Amino acid sequence: MGDSSKSQTSNWYNVLGIPKSASLSEICKAYKSLVKKWHPDRNPSNKIEAEAKFRSINEAYRALSLKKREEDILKKGGGGEGNGHPSNGEPRVKPPPVQKKIECTLEELCLGCVKNIKITRDAISSSGLIVEEEEILTIQVQPGWKKGTKITFEGKGDEKPGTLPADLVFSVVEKKHPLFRRDGDDLELGLEVPLVQALSGCTTPIPLLGGGQMTVSIDDIIYPGYEKNVPGQGMPISKQGNRGNLRLKFLVEFPAELSNDQRVQIVNILEGCSSSFD
Repeated sequence: MGDSSKSQTSNWYNVLGIPKSASLSEICKAYKSLVKKWHPDRNPSNKIEAEAKFRSINEAYRALSLKKREEDILKKGGGGEGNGHPSNGEPRVKPPPVQKKIECTLEELCLGCVKNIKITRDAISSSGLIVEEEEILTIQVQPGWKKGTKITFEGKGDEKPGTLPADLVFSVVEKKHPLFRRDGDDLELGLEVPLVQALSGCTTPIPLLGGGQMTVSIDDIIYPGYEKNVPGQGMPISKQGNRGNLRLKFLVEFPAELSNDQRVQIVNILEGCSSSFD
């Protein structure tokens, strides 16, 4: 069994491409480089091989970093506790999950993205010592996720003597956008138009979330609070493949000054139109 353990340890060093004399910082450096290189999203043409290597790299890093931290603790004369895992047969209780937040922009929630998050946690080594462990967790943000969406990593919280490792739960927090506001699957965008265009109709370019723009033509009279829906330009609807609406909310820009003649002309025009609004 001892030879098998040594063989496995040698294999972990080979996976990370480092010598057995490597320090903890060298182990971390090799790990960070390899997880970037072999992340499945960066290797779409050979995703199966990349996923296998990605798992092996994480397994090797976890084992070697724990081993190295344990060695460091022993060299310093303790620091960790023994009897991390009870041997009296009593079942270990799982503590409540550890809650964390992950911030996402509206663009990230619309288009999807990959977030790599570095965590540090207490772990119990095979010999029962408590050591600090670092790991990079990958979250694949899916298009259409909403604030409050939860992503659970089982057993990635702190591990304490007599208990099972807690789960780690990330909750999505939506960052405020300078232009758009989200309302469920729809987006809202405020637009301001001059009074003359509000009364005579207009064609105006509007920005789209994630870049680009489109042109919208409006023949209606635009009054304060007027809204127009642009279908299919809202947020993606998870698992349905379609998108919500972009709701344009108009503000009318009134002139700051008018001459007496202009006032008289406007009154004459509007008095002639008043009956159509009754």
